[in-house]
Amino acid sequence: MSLFLFKKKSSTLNLADSEVFDNLKEVCRENSLLVYQNLTIYHHSINFFIPLLILDPVRGIYLFEYKTWNYDKLKNATAQKSQNQETSNETLAFDKTHAIIKQKFNELTHNDGVAIFNFLLMENLSVQNYEHLDVSLKELLPKNRIILSDSSKEEILNNLHDVEKPENPLPDVAHIMGNLLIQYLVISDDDSLHLANSQQMDFIESEPKKYQTLSGENSSGKTEALLLKAILYKLKNPNKKVIIIEPTTLACDILKHKLIRSVEHAIIVLDITSIEIITPIVLLNRHLSKHNKLLLDKTIYIDQILMKKKFQIADLIICDDSDLLPEEFTLYLKHIQKKSNLILVSNKQISEADFVFEKSFCNNNTNIKFIKTNPHAKALQIIEKLLKDFDAKDILVISDELSKKQLGDDLEFFIKDKTVLLDSSRNLIDQDLDNLLLSTYSQISGITAKYVILLGISLASIQELNYAVNSSKDSVYILYEDECEKLSMLKEKFEKNKEIL
Repeated sequence: MSLFLFKKKSSTLNLADSEVFDNLKEVCRENSLLVYQNLTIYHHSINFFIPLLILDPVRGIYLFEYKTWNYDKLKNATAQKSQNQETSNETLAFDKTHAIIKQKFNELTHNDGVAIFNFLLMENLSVQNYEHLDVSLKELLPKNRIILSDSSKEEILNNLHDVEKPENPLPDVAHIMGNLLIQYLVISDDDSLHLANSQQMDFIESEPKKYQTLSGENSSGKTEALLLKAILYKLKNPNKKVIIIEPTTLACDILKHKLIRSVEHAIIVLDITSIEIITPIVLLNRHLSKHNKLLLDKTIYIDQILMKKKFQIADLIICDDSDLLPEEFTLYLKHIQKKSNLILVSNKQISEADFVFEKSFCNNNTNIKFIKTNPHAKALQIIEKLLKDFDAKDILVISDELSKKQLGDDLEFFIKDKTVLLDSSRNLIDQDLDNLLLSTYSQISGITAKYVILLGISLASIQELNYAVNSSKDSVYILYEDECEKLSMLKEKFEKNKEIL
């Protein structure tokens, strides 16, 4: 009997109860190898499925084919290569997968990327059975490239390490897997690349349901993950429409910029106009206009007629920072999404949420300093000190409207042309965010900075304060004159990070 190998594309790999797969995963955990199962690589207008990929950060990529062959099927067989498989020292044939991966690397990084090694996972063939196979099968299926049903963890590791090490260190994981799996790639404001963590990947890959919730504090990567989820949803469903709701016009523009940058970097064919990013006011006005009602200006108000009428606006609706919006608006979203899938994203830690993000794609060890002082004078002093070592764009001051204007007037005298009074109702193109930003608590959706200074905390809600604290990438200065309940809550919540001066 002659056996033709590797002619069919592998289907979804499901080895939940497989002992050999458990051993393989255990070896990977113990040796810092990363396991990726049932992947899809998107490139231009094509997508390509890979059942199992393991990344060795030292050696390269291990590609696995899963075969159900048992000894009874193979014992009298000889092997022939597929007609389109060229003779090679690499006797396992994964030619098309190699070509797709190398093409992706070449177009993104202008090189072939990392080395790729081929393996088989065979849970129905033992080591002893393998020794009795025909020589032609052994040549095509070399033992050091097969994980057999009773392979020990030591044998598995020896096989994985029995490949040639590169002379130079490999790129980091984000530059390898992020460039391959654009659905998991986060591009930061400074253009650095990050790979979504396991919690974010689970959310991104999950199938949308009628109603779902995602919770996690600001800086936990929710906005980046929901954007990637929208992109992946569109790649899987080209004819469907997505609406993402952001609290402010400025937050919408910032997210649109991230969307364009992600799609351009990924080199994929995607109609970004079918991922629409709008404010609650824009959504409500579209619905009001259908019923010849007066349109809203700046304040969210739900006309009762809207709660009586259906409004099919998209197949998937995602509302970011939903807890910063009036509760009646989220009730309105639940009303209109009868034929849509709805995801509400909250900055609160909600244990019963469908998805909870506990940490970000990058480390965030913010230092929080509580300073009892004259807030206005101290803010000017801190700003002056920070500007000696850092750029104006690294600083964000958040306060009430009156303090915002007073600080703006005072700052004009010693950092002229470097201060912007943030107006979240205006478009991004009309504001230069590469400056020191003065904002109110209600305007900071989508805004982050290295150093954040908070004033007037008694006038902000606890949700706004939590959001403001987590807008910092380095340090937060909380300035206050008198103790208050909200201050005590912040001190208790950020106990590990706090410094009281």
